[in-house]
Amino acid sequence: MSARIAYRPPYEALWIYYFKGRVDGDPLRGVEEFIGNWEEEEDSFLFFAQPADARIQTLLAQQPHLRLQDRYQMSYEQWQGGVMAPILAGRLRVVPPWHPEAATPGGNDILLDPGVVFGTGTHPTTYDCLTAIQQAFGEAPVAKVLDLGTGTGLLALAAARLGARRVLAVDLNRLAVQTAQRNVRINQMQHQVLVAQGNAINFIDLPNDLVVSNIHYDVMRHLVSAEGFSHQHRFVLSGLLRSQARDIEYQLRRQPVAIVRRWEHEQTWFTYYGRSTRSRGTDPRGDA
Repeated sequence: MSARIAYRPPYEALWIYYFKGRVDGDPLRGVEEFIGNWEEEEDSFLFFAQPADARIQTLLAQQPHLRLQDRYQMSYEQWQGGVMAPILAGRLRVVPPWHPEAATPGGNDILLDPGVVFGTGTHPTTYDCLTAIQQAFGEAPVAKVLDLGTGTGLLALAAARLGARRVLAVDLNRLAVQTAQRNVRINQMQHQVLVAQGNAINFIDLPNDLVVSNIHYDVMRHLVSAEGFSHQHRFVLSGLLRSQARDIEYQLRRQPVAIVRRWEHEQTWFTYYGRSTRSRGTDPRGDA
């Protein structure tokens, strides 16, 4: 790929309005410049492709429980942390759909439009998850996969690309769900991947060949202590800082599971790949 190739991201610039409070309903439906609403606990972040000060004032008048905290403007590449380009992770290649190389996709390519959601494959935890998933598929057949905290849907799409027949991708955030659904359509994987909005803990009891979760620690610690976790045949866990990883590893070693491999990036980000030892005759010490 030549570094001189020019291409355009989906948005030239972003205008982000940060509110205290949740927006009621869908008052901006049909507004062309409105990208979406990212909700985080009691905070709302409304994204626009153009300035929307007048619309925001109307919204504040209609929903007085909202409090505008700040307004940001930045380029799309600033929001995503740099220019998006194809990323090679083992056998998989992640390609932005607007990039010239997307015109001639290969058999292991994943087209990924992250919109304004994080999860492009460049973060160490996402990259290591892609590596761990490929190790899982290389060791034994994987038919059913559960992706908890799917974000852009990248890890779910990776599992499908590697041969999983059924992948359930779950996220609590509506904007993430909408983004993941769009990426499933872009890759024409609707027959393999189902994206659902919901709380991860409500899905952990579903038995699968592989569960993948690159998610906040506060959610992760509840997942690994749930009864259903040890019934998952294999797992990939990530999104953990050093102190959080120590706690999760302690919890894992109290479960009937084996840690097969651990990835560590600059002693900061940690990823685990492991398997259940229930009635499988597996050495509970693993080989980490």
